[in-house]
Amino acid sequence: MTSQTITAAAAGTWKLGDLEVNRVGFGAMRLPQTGGALVPRAVPRDRDQAIAVLRRAVELGVNHIDTAAFYFSPLRSANELINRALAPYSDDLVIATKVGPARDAHGEWATHAGPRELRGQVEENLRQLGRDHLDVVNLRVIGPASLAERFGALAELREAGLIRHLGVSNVRPEQLAEARAIAPVVCVQNPYGIGVRPEQDEFVRHCGEQGIAFVPFYSIAAARGEAGAHPPADAGASAHTEAGEIRSVAEAHGATPAQVRLAWTLHRGPHLLAIPGTGDPAHLDANVAAGALRLSATDLDLLDSLHHRTQD
Repeated sequence: MTSQTITAAAAGTWKLGDLEVNRVGFGAMRLPQTGGALVPRAVPRDRDQAIAVLRRAVELGVNHIDTAAFYFSPLRSANELINRALAPYSDDLVIATKVGPARDAHGEWATHAGPRELRGQVEENLRQLGRDHLDVVNLRVIGPASLAERFGALAELREAGLIRHLGVSNVRPEQLAEARAIAPVVCVQNPYGIGVRPEQDEFVRHCGEQGIAFVPFYSIAAARGEAGAHPPADAGASAHTEAGEIRSVAEAHGATPAQVRLAWTLHRGPHLLAIPGTGDPAHLDANVAAGALRLSATDLDLLDSLHHRTQD
């Protein structure tokens, strides 16, 4: 499908609290280095290219950028690239960040932040981004443990004016309910895509019923996560079958498999927000253009069946 004249507005909009965003946004994880900021021994990305991609994203109407202070390579961080490329920020640009996990200077994972450390993480995001408040802060959760104490600490920072809106990431329905009993939640950010967490379908619908955005990550890469969108040669037969069937849908629309995966995500409900990430300008244009791809009922039936198919 042609992408030159398609902007992020083609997918429609959603409100994160009082902040209206186009439903196709941008994930900054892949900016600091190829393969993603969390991949060990990856190649640092060219700084000028990363800055150009960010500026191009905004030119294409992207006004929702997802980032984190722990997205960094040995040479640079995603937040500092965003600051360099986009500051002073336009009034309609919404930058969402995550707190909870922590990495040391060598990139190794440190202890998950407790309530006391969360303020420091919020302040580090503020410093790197060059802002006096954060639009959206997602608490990233590991495991089924209670999040009340940590989410309560962020709610206090929201009351103090350092945070405008709160979200949660990598959570279960009961953890969302726990958070909502403490403060309003504008978004849930969980892994989700064709074949990824089909058991979450009901949770996805529940979020929409509550007016909460569902923001999937790995919706292009699917179960391969940071490894990328293409199954390796030694992947199981079902993975290659899935890739082939998605490719057939893509070819029928003159699109790419990645665009079909993004379009399917957006078709799951008006509250679904896509945040594909890339450091490649051509991939960026294609990702944004996916917001204009309209899948037929036949396409959706096929893709839904792939979504629920048992993997071998």
